Amino acid sequence: MVFSIVFATTGLFFCFFIPTGAFTFTAGIYTATGTLPYNIVAVCGVLILASVLGNLTGYWFGKKTGPILYKREDSRFFKKQHLTTAKSFYDKYGWLALTMGLFLPVIRTFSPIVSGIIKLDFRRFVLLTFLGSVLWILSFTLAGYAIGKIPALKSWLNYIVIGFLIIVTIPLIILVSKELKRLQKENNTIV
Repeated sequence: MVFSIVFATTGLFFCFFIPTGAFTFTAGIYTATGTLPYNIVAVCGVLILASVLGNLTGYWFGKKTGPILYKREDSRFFKKQHLTTAKSFYDKYGWLALTMGLFLPVIRTFSPIVSGIIKLDFRRFVLLTFLGSVLWILSFTLAGYAIGKIPALKSWLNYIVIGFLIIVTIPLIILVSKELKRLQKENNTIV
């Protein structure tokens, strides 16, 4: 399940809103406690693979359909603003968009698409997304694993997971509510 979530948020533009960090953190905790009966190295390896494959999918999608996306009208799951935000971040910070951009929800999803649209050198793209995927997945998953290994926190782990989900999700809820208010304001102005 976490593999699918990581893949979707790095490769499918309509999944930008999923709080992937919370899921990778939780995977680390559940691996540490034995709830997930896998080795932490295997979990991290599979999630890094999911991130790289998702980024490759986003790049391919951008390369094949990029010009069409810029002409597409906004919808419930697609906003041109997300492409513009990712592109401006990419233009301003270059390689950081593909490595550290994975830590930022909207940038994480749209940066590979923008890379495909502008036809970034494929070898450079693969190298940067691999490095970014390693940093991103290891930091969240190993943080969860480290917390899950602390015996004194064992009885609090469910609360820690719920708290982390809330902390990661609140900024998304605020962003969506601001966007809805802005759209409502625009609609009222038009009428």
